[in-house]
Amino acid sequence: MDRLRDVRSLPKAHLHLHFTGSMRPATLLELADKHGVRLPEALISDEPPKLRATDERGWFRFQRLYDSARSCLRDESDIRRLIRETAEDERRDGSRWLEIQVDPTSYAPRLGGLTPTLELILDAVRDAEAATGVGIRVLVAANRMKSPMDARTLARLAVRYADQGVVGFGLSNDERRGLARDFDRAFAIARGGGLLAAPHGGELAGPESVRDCLDDLGAGRIGHGVRAAEDERLLQRLADRQITCEVCPSSNVSLGVYEQAEDVPLRRLFDAGVPLALGADDPLLFGSRLAAQYDLVRDVHGFSDAELAELARQSVRGSRAPEHVQKEILADIDAWLVN
Repeated sequence: MDRLRDVRSLPKAHLHLHFTGSMRPATLLELADKHGVRLPEALISDEPPKLRATDERGWFRFQRLYDSARSCLRDESDIRRLIRETAEDERRDGSRWLEIQVDPTSYAPRLGGLTPTLELILDAVRDAEAATGVGIRVLVAANRMKSPMDARTLARLAVRYADQGVVGFGLSNDERRGLARDFDRAFAIARGGGLLAAPHGGELAGPESVRDCLDDLGAGRIGHGVRAAEDERLLQRLADRQITCEVCPSSNVSLGVYEQAEDVPLRRLFDAGVPLALGADDPLLFGSRLAAQYDLVRDVHGFSDAELAELARQSVRGSRAPEHVQKEILADIDAWLVN
């Protein structure tokens, strides 16, 4: 039967995964013990933390938990372990191509500075790619809560490594804070260096956030973008320009963007012709990885296997994978459907 095909064997690309948030819970506990870090109770529990980020207090709690986890990544071996285990988890979920997002500023004080940190991450990525067969590239992300000048510094750094594994430039953290246009110069630097502009938008803020990413930052891909479903003209614009939205349904519910999984407007986006790439966002905090997003779309939103295959194709087409890699994965998606 069509519904019995295993989504873990469906070849796909993963375009929305944050660096620290990709960590295994067991690894977090081991690294905390290694470095003597006392973790909040919410990160020690067997269940994912209960989060709701639709107000300032909730977002602050989410960030505090994320920062606590990030503080456990303190040396080269920690970085290499995280990337290797993430690649293994991606392979297990059928991901053939991963674009992982990282702000090296967060790790630089312990790893010798911005440039050594990014070089370590890129070297670890190459090793993990060779060991697992999962293609991996990096998006360097600026933080909306920090200075636009810091973002320009990161953009210049990202461009320097555009031929060594960096494929894009992002903008993360609470989109309700800081105007997109404040970061326009950083994104101009990134685009001028050949990088994909992939800022977050349309998650905690509405469709106007997506429009700002397009108009002010020249976005070629949108992190989340799900709130675009609230604006018919914006949906048409995204569809006409084939701007991929990196939709993360589990995190949308966990953060309170939508009350329940069936409220996430995946079907509306899909039927409008907006390319979608399902993402896990931060599995460490939200409790589910990439394949689970495909299960959710099948079980809750009623997507057929043919539609799941099309979602996988859209993830691949929206990636920065080389053309020959895309062709190979797309052929394997077609094969999944006939088996």
